[in-house]
This record gives sequence, structure tokens and C-alpha cells, in this order.
Amino acid sequence: MASISTRPSEPDAGTADPSREPPSDPSPPKRRDALLDNAKFLLILLVVIGHVIEPTTDTREANTVYFWIYLFHMPAFALISGYLSRSFDGSPRRIDRLLTTVAAPYLIFWGIYALQSLTAERGLPDGPLDPLWLTWFLAALFVWRLTVPLWKRIRWPFTVAIAISLFGGLAVTGDALGISRIMSLLPFFVGGLLLEKRHFELLKTTWVRVSSAALMVVTFILCYVYLEQVSREWVYWRESLADRDVDILPVGLPGRILFLMLAFALTAALLSLTPRRTTWFTRLGALTMYVFLLHGLVIRIADQFGWYDYSNAVFGPHGSFVVNFLVSIPITLVLCSPWVRRASRWAVEPSVGGIIRQGTDTGSAPPRERAAT
Repeated sequence: MASISTRPSEPDAGTADPSREPPSDPSPPKRRDALLDNAKFLLILLVVIGHVIEPTTDTREANTVYFWIYLFHMPAFALISGYLSRSFDGSPRRIDRLLTTVAAPYLIFWGIYALQSLTAERGLPDGPLDPLWLTWFLAALFVWRLTVPLWKRIRWPFTVAIAISLFGGLAVTGDALGISRIMSLLPFFVGGLLLEKRHFELLKTTWVRVSSAALMVVTFILCYVYLEQVSREWVYWRESLADRDVDILPVGLPGRILFLMLAFALTAALLSLTPRRTTWFTRLGALTMYVFLLHGLVIRIADQFGWYDYSNAVFGPHGSFVVNFLVSIPITLVLCSPWVRRASRWAVEPSVGGIIRQGTDTGSAPPRERAAT
């Protein structure tokens, strides 16, 4: 079994992975962490499955799968992003990288999804500061990463992050930058910043792995049994209790805490059960940003041309769910392919050197780091 390193490392050349930070010196990049790359691939697969099957969730079984995925997949991504952002120090070089790998793709894909929405006669947000569909995560990652130096300075960072998350669930925050989700999922990002190697070692013990498998099964069953009584907004993290007209007590605040605990527990379970050795999909874990940003176009265009109406008419509600679930896998793999990356690199990994001020005070990256992005 390959040894596991829990230190962040650089993406492979030509890949986009803004959850990772470059090393602070020009030494050769360390070997990638198989555990984290495996987890990221499994999570991006869950993201694609969740979005692809969403229009087919008319049956209890499909709804159960959808709700269970949403219990933890984006919180887990936030936690991993936090762990891989530990070296962010606000230096000019890292700000340049943040602009290149997060801010620029956000603006580009906001525009792309806006154009597609116009052709499909969908509604649009008021402007680019209001995230459009899945671009909210890039906005959140941009804000979270800018705050990393702050979390390194204050006492009890995790407690403060929990308090902010709970406040975000109570207050009416508006739509700018998806601020409600930024606040709601903040504990996962901060929790990732606080993780150490010993925590990953604990997750591989037998009793933890057995408990993790049991938790996955139990929560899936609970989703099936109680799904009809629970609003999806609990796992979307996008609206406050005030927006949803939910009383703070006895349901609102305890419910918020419960779903935070479930998301943390399931994230730990996922990391515990994820293979730690190099697998056939390990290298694909470096390509999650391509899949994340591009798969929404595939889904929206397919919907625009009547795919979901067709699959439902031909296969029925249950059959349509199964077909679309299975289709999610090749979609994920194709979007990782070299030809897709070459065709879309201009958008996922845009070159913004022309608008970034150069000079000795900017701490320009050494050649090895530039090649990695």
C-alpha cells in the first residue's frame, strides 16, 4: 500500500485545482496525496450524479439518493479545500494565483452560464456578484481563502466559524456572492485548515472505518424513511431560516446544528472509507475543477433539448433515474479527458497575466509553479 502524505502538493502540469496552494519555495513538488485525490474524484462524481439526477427525483428512491448526496458532498469539498489552503498567506504570488484559478474562472463561467440561460429563457441574477448556479462555490472559495490569515491569528477559530454559520442561518443576508452559503459552510473550510496528519491517521483505524460504513448505511435509510418530511433547503445551505419562514425554536436552530453535525460525520466517514493507495482514478482527482465547471453545461443543454422529457417518456420515472445515474459516470470521465481539457483550458485555466501587475514587489512565481497551473 502506498504511503500517505497529508501535506498539500502542486497539481500536475496543465491541470486546474484551485483548492491547492503552491509551496512557498521553488523546491521540487512533493508527491500528490492519493487519499485526497481519491476523495476529490469521488466527491466530484457525487456532484455530477446529484445534478444529473435532480430532474428525475419524482420517485422516493431517486429522492433518497439525491438528498443523501447533498447531506455531505459540498461540505466535504469545503473541508478539503480548507486543508489544502493552509499555506495561503496573502502574499502577492498567492493572490495572483487566486485571481487566476478562482476569480477569473468565476467571471468567465458566470458569463457562459448566463448566455446559456438566455438561450433557454431561464431567469438571470441581477449581476455577476450574484452567483449563477454552481459558480457559487468559486465565490465561496475566493472569500474563504482570503480569510485564511485571519483564522490563523484568532483564538478558537472553529468556535467562531460555527457561530458565524449559525448566524448565517438566522439572518437575511441577500444574494451577493452567495453570502449565506459562504457563512453556512464556513466551519468546514476552517475545520480543514485545522486538520493535522494525526487526524487522517485516526480515520484509518478499523473501528472508525466500521463505524463510517455503518453511518453511511444508517443515514441513507433515514433519508428514505423521513425524506418526505424534510425540506431540501436544509442541505442546500442557501437560504436563512428567516427566508424560509422557519421558527428558530424548536425546529430552526436545532435543525441547523443537526445538519452541520451530520455533514461533518459523513465527511469524516467518506475520508475514512476512501482508498489511500494509488488507484485508476487517483490522477483524475487533480482535474475536479474541469468537471465541476463544465458538467453543468452538459446538463443544461441536455435539458434544453428535451433529454429529460424523452428519458422519462421512454424509460418511465424509475428507469429515467437509473439511466441518468449511470450516464453521470461517463460524463465525469469524459470531462477529465485530455481533449476536453485542451478545448476548455482557456476558460478553466485562463491566462490573466496581462492584467496582473508584474514587478519585484509582486513575488512572481518561479518557473516550476507557473508550469503547474
